[in-house]
Amino acid sequence: MSLLTRTREAIDGLLSPWLFLGISASCLPATISELIRERRFAVLLSPARLKEAWFGYFWGRIAGPNVRLGAGERIVPLLEGRTHRGAVLDAPVGRGIAGVVLEVGAGSGLWVDVYRTVAGVQTELTGLGEVDDTDGDAVVVRRRRDAASDDGGGRVITRIYGVEPNAVQHDGLRRAISKAGLEDVYRIVPVGIEDLDSADKWDGRVEKGSVDCIVSILCLCSIPEPEKNVRELYRYLKKGGRWYVYEHVRCEYSWYMRVYQRILNIFWPHFIGGCLLCRQTEKTLREAGPWEELDVGQPPDESWYQAVPHILGTFTK
Repeated sequence: MSLLTRTREAIDGLLSPWLFLGISASCLPATISELIRERRFAVLLSPARLKEAWFGYFWGRIAGPNVRLGAGERIVPLLEGRTHRGAVLDAPVGRGIAGVVLEVGAGSGLWVDVYRTVAGVQTELTGLGEVDDTDGDAVVVRRRRDAASDDGGGRVITRIYGVEPNAVQHDGLRRAISKAGLEDVYRIVPVGIEDLDSADKWDGRVEKGSVDCIVSILCLCSIPEPEKNVRELYRYLKKGGRWYVYEHVRCEYSWYMRVYQRILNIFWPHFIGGCLLCRQTEKTLREAGPWEELDVGQPPDESWYQAVPHILGTFTK
């Protein structure tokens, strides 16, 4: 590759985050127009709710599908156990997703259909009798797990909890669940991480130590109090449970890229739904609690001029 070509690629890479911000800004007038047409004036008069609607429009209709195209080549291998130190492999080297899954930041359901791609899904309780409502989800999950264990040992997902406190995203998430045929398995959790086990805050409950797998895809950049909430999520994993992570993180590999990222981060959260570029997410995850195994790294195809670098891999409790 010639010097001219490398220079052009570096310039494009350095400018692409600003183009991303510009696309987000261009969605604000369309968001306002749509809210006026739908007579949702209360949203227009609330800066916080308007910001949520703006980000929902931008991410759900434009950014999200395009991010899915680029990141999809990493997410399926990740959930199948085909990654090592950030690199995608042809064959599994670790355990794939199965059992009870907690998806953090489900959004409008960008990744919902992937679960059927990477594992079997236990969608019915045929022959298992009626479920006692007094025990709720716990009984459903236990009976599905028992059924899955009799299914020849293959990887089977028995329940998915999609954590998404932003109600603006719920209609899109429900459509994605229905399209994927996961209505019996996928449960929307409309509260924050701090209330997952609070039955008085939503019509369900996730018990600590009951989750087989946590999935976080490009969402820990915007959760409040990341150290506190990541430690809280860690408590929901059972011993041997796995946290599958694909997140963007703070630049660490050169002082000038760290400075450039910090400048970019002055504007980024205001246009990208509160997302923060400079979080040390890998460090936060490592310090959440004791891990039996860590297999995580930056994808090797990300170049030095990557202003939004990522980590990809699995943490095993």
